[in-house]
Amino acid sequence: MIGVLPTHPARARVRANLVELEKGNVAVARDRVARLGLDQVEVHQADAGLSDTYAGLVPADLVLACGVFGNVTDDDVATTIAALPQLCAANATVLWTRHRRAPDLTPSINDWFVAAGFEKLRLYSPDNNGFAVGTHRLVGDSQPLKLSERWFRFVDRDEDC
Repeated sequence: MIGVLPTHPARARVRANLVELEKGNVAVARDRVARLGLDQVEVHQADAGLSDTYAGLVPADLVLACGVFGNVTDDDVATTIAALPQLCAANATVLWTRHRRAPDLTPSINDWFVAAGFEKLRLYSPDNNGFAVGTHRLVGDSQPLKLSERWFRFVDRDEDC
């Protein structure tokens, strides 16, 4: 998003909040945002798996869940998807990523999105054994943010998720 926003025609209308826990990544993102003059982008050093992190930041028209679903347990993927209506404005779009290694969780991910009030817009996966990028739109109701909830924890890369 940071790479596209500087030249995007909608730049002036965009307000963005990036959430990252790792201090080094936060520093890199903040430096890049500053160098590009993206005053409307805030980088928050916080745990993305905690609902309290999003207080004052939601509802959003676009939610990016990239680099999450392949690094948490399957149960946490389901929990996070069920909670996404708390982050979304009416008709919001969620863009997500996930690897397609066996067992391929993407069919279940689609089902969990539908159960949470979303419709599938597109699943892009050039190689069914590689990765997937999905987009879903909230067609159900946006929900108020419930504080003090944990949706996910990142797992060690050595664990199978």
